Amino acid sequence: MSIPYAAHQPYLKTLKPAAQSRLARLEPAARYLRHRPYLLLLPLLLFFLVPHYHKSPRVVIILAANEGGGVQRWKTPQEWSVERSSIANKREYAEQHGYILSIKDTALKRRYSHEWREGWEKADILKQTMRQYPDAEWFWWLDLHTFIMEPQISLEEYLFNNLEKRTYRDLSYHNPLHIPVDSPYVDVEHSPVDLVLAQDCGGFNLGSFLVRRSEWTELLLDVWWDPVFYEQMHMTWEHKEQDCLETLYRTQPWIRERVGFVPLRAINSFPPGACAEQKDDPQYFYNEKDRDFLVNMAGCNFGDRSCWNEYEHYRNLQKQLRKSRRWSWLPGF
Repeated sequence: MSIPYAAHQPYLKTLKPAAQSRLARLEPAARYLRHRPYLLLLPLLLFFLVPHYHKSPRVVIILAANEGGGVQRWKTPQEWSVERSSIANKREYAEQHGYILSIKDTALKRRYSHEWREGWEKADILKQTMRQYPDAEWFWWLDLHTFIMEPQISLEEYLFNNLEKRTYRDLSYHNPLHIPVDSPYVDVEHSPVDLVLAQDCGGFNLGSFLVRRSEWTELLLDVWWDPVFYEQMHMTWEHKEQDCLETLYRTQPWIRERVGFVPLRAINSFPPGACAEQKDDPQYFYNEKDRDFLVNMAGCNFGDRSCWNEYEHYRNLQKQLRKSRRWSWLPGF
């Protein structure tokens, strides 16, 4: 007499009751959901309604603007147009690379009861923005009359990933103010770059610069914004916070240690009309063939220049250049 196959496989007899037992335990839940089908939608609702985790952006772009209108006079239609174009340019760039765009109002504000402190707001706004975005590492200040010409290039690719090689740590490359190059107690070899600056024909250019969050940066901003400097020098320093930073760099070795300079055309190319006394010097002016990263129309609201005309020119030029999809590094970069 042959023995059934199942008799040789006792595990088959033990698995089946276990499976039936599990199904039996699920039956009450199935009956519950059968009468309440809307509960099946809860996972979908949670997926769409609960915010998902995103890595905090590394970069915050600070755009100085006055969206509320004129301060001392009405804005012209051309001024409104330039402002809208500038904001759209930075917003597109920030969204493309996962950065934050923070638009800061630079209307005249009475910081102290006895005086206007117009033009010194950069350090104060930087401090506020760092508190507002505590997880961000880099903060890129841009004046309103700047325009990013190569938005397809991220700051990581362009600058941060090779910061030490993209910057020079003293003024031997370019020194329009004739600041002493050598300074005692300065150790740049063992100090990171926390402030990235460019120089134009008149010295430090603060229309486009970058700062990294650090204890050094916090101390620099505190000293830079110190009202003692303003009280003593605001009638002497024509360029306000720019002259203040130049003086700090000239006199304080600890500040020199973490400043990195880049060529002006790396982050601050000028259009014709700026730096008029150096109009034949190519190191200052935007070069279409080299595809400079950003143009800064500094001073376009003075003399016979027109901010709107210049802005429209570079906005249209950018559209043409983006179609060619060609880009090369700057000379000296």
